[in-house]
Amino acid sequence: MISFIKKQLKKIENKSLRRVVLSILLAGSAVVLAVVTIYSTALVLGPPPMSKGGNTIYYSEEEKVIGEEHGPESRYWVSLDEMSPMLIKAALTTEDKRFYSHHGLDVKRILSAAWKDLQALSKVQGASTITQQLARNLYLSHEKTWTRKLKEAFYAIRLEMFYDKKEILEGYLNTIYYGHGTYGVEAASRYFFDKSAKQLDLAEAALLTGIPKGPSYYSPYRHLDNAKNRQEQILASLEQSGLISEDEQYLAARQTIQLTEHANEAENKTAPYFLDTVLAELQNILDMDAEAIRSGGYQVYTTLNLEQQQQMEETVTKSISNSSELQVGAVAQNPKNGAVKAMVGGRNYTVSQYNRVTQAKRMPGSSFKPFLYYAALENGYTPVTSLLSKPTSFELEDGTVYQPSNYNGYYANEPITLAQALALSDNIYAVKTNLFLGPKELVKTAKKFGIEEDFTAVPSLALGTGAVTVNEMAAAYGMLANGGKSVEPFTIKKVTDSHGKVLYERKKQDSSPVLDPVSTFILTDLMTGMFDESLNGYMRVTGASIADELTRSYAGKSGTTKTDNWMVGFSPDLVTSVWTGFDDNKPVENTNDLQAAKSIWAGFMEKAHANIPFHAFPVPDGVVGAYVDPVSGELATPYCDQHRLMYFAEGTEPTSYCSLHHDEAEENQEQPPEDGDEEQDSGWKRWFKWLSRS
Repeated sequence: MISFIKKQLKKIENKSLRRVVLSILLAGSAVVLAVVTIYSTALVLGPPPMSKGGNTIYYSEEEKVIGEEHGPESRYWVSLDEMSPMLIKAALTTEDKRFYSHHGLDVKRILSAAWKDLQALSKVQGASTITQQLARNLYLSHEKTWTRKLKEAFYAIRLEMFYDKKEILEGYLNTIYYGHGTYGVEAASRYFFDKSAKQLDLAEAALLTGIPKGPSYYSPYRHLDNAKNRQEQILASLEQSGLISEDEQYLAARQTIQLTEHANEAENKTAPYFLDTVLAELQNILDMDAEAIRSGGYQVYTTLNLEQQQQMEETVTKSISNSSELQVGAVAQNPKNGAVKAMVGGRNYTVSQYNRVTQAKRMPGSSFKPFLYYAALENGYTPVTSLLSKPTSFELEDGTVYQPSNYNGYYANEPITLAQALALSDNIYAVKTNLFLGPKELVKTAKKFGIEEDFTAVPSLALGTGAVTVNEMAAAYGMLANGGKSVEPFTIKKVTDSHGKVLYERKKQDSSPVLDPVSTFILTDLMTGMFDESLNGYMRVTGASIADELTRSYAGKSGTTKTDNWMVGFSPDLVTSVWTGFDDNKPVENTNDLQAAKSIWAGFMEKAHANIPFHAFPVPDGVVGAYVDPVSGELATPYCDQHRLMYFAEGTEPTSYCSLHHDEAEENQEQPPEDGDEEQDSGWKRWFKWLSRS
């Protein structure tokens, strides 16, 4: 080929003409080589990414939108089918009439624009196609340099090579800037008209289409006249193109535009403390910072139950006086898997974003005792193991003396059973048990329940002197509710990108028990005792004040320190942990404030269970039940004033009948009636009456 060209050039005798022809051939060859190089490079590099993120949207477990976040920019990504057809027509007519006939670069338009610029000796007309604008929006800055223009052209070629026209148009309409921090037609539609892009009418579509030419100059909020003039130009162009009628143009141009009013106050979010927790969890899952996530266009499917969230918020509001500065942390979880169903991290999110469920560590008081008594059951205790409850001074190994006290200074001054000690929250019984087992055993047991705090192994730990979070307590109690399986609290079920591609999906966790099922069930049953007044002793059971509010069986434990009040409890379906107190750790003294944690817990649990079928705690193999006198700890008889069905590991149940109340009955028994008296109360009749009461 080269030799042929040389021969042809030699035939041209005029040297000047020969040079011109040679120059043309070289230039043409260079152009061809450049085009081949450009397209080859584009082919090798492959398709450039189309999406540039968007607003991250959060969904409840029912897949209803509960919130959305974005960084400095608000973005959504919607398909062409989710946009108003008039908006699409207006964009094509205004920005790129030859969009479907060019291949990224409109040569005819470029030459026309260049000629007009030359005539005016300045740049008066743009020539960028929709494809070029998309390339600039996605990959480049808006600086006016030849380097940027060349890069823009190259990206436009790549886009046209790998994406069809529909995809390119969709990408453009989802990335164009409309001012006020909004990118794309969906974000703009919501911002300006509080509706989706699909719902825009002709007048609104034309108004939006005009804004990108100068987002500040044509903003209807800042310069309504400019926006209206631009709108009328676009409507006229649509009419000239035959896309709308003259009547449609006339009516749309004179239609009153209803713009959305934007309040200055902070947006009222749904479950804001929960959403903050979701964002923190999402950062770990995606290994990204918060700002990148907010503007990443992710779809986040959470565990939140909207109805239960509303019930929790309403109960908190009802239970704490508006005049009180008392704070609250409350969380409800599914004990089967740890899914967080509702969360209130404080009384007013706009005032304080500090989450008292996940961030605050407070002393749990007696709500820590179940962990101690699980260890006790594992080390030979039964529900009727008795210890003396009276003021006691404990001399420790280092020679110091520890003197715990009971609430308000009340003591039985006689032996009480484990069942009663837990229901009455006897501190002497707890400390004796902790010293008997060794405080290190309680630290080890707490870790078994998933509480990883570095507790000091001291006698007072039995009374909840180590700090924990509300979330940790809920998860730990959840292990009792589910029969002993380990659970980890979580808020996210699935994450996808803006196009629905699954980036993360929570896997089903290992369901093997960590706790002994028999001890777990026995402890759970003992924890129902805080609401059972048959266990009343030297004082009423600690749940007596809310027992009348409860319509089904729950297990739980309250906790009280000078500065903290707790109520943690569960059914087989839901576990709820509530803390109340002051952020500055001042003592809680008001009577209503002291009762608030229990009131919140009881009110919420009843509302949350209203539509949940009743489920009993399943009884594992190796457990036997027996009616026991709660005072003596022996099998109950008809002479016992109170009795309770208690559960034992098989072979550890009591075998002797209560002699305490039988002896009292013998001493006070009246003279029996004469033989044959119809009122004689025979033994079998007494047993029948007792069983009837049972």
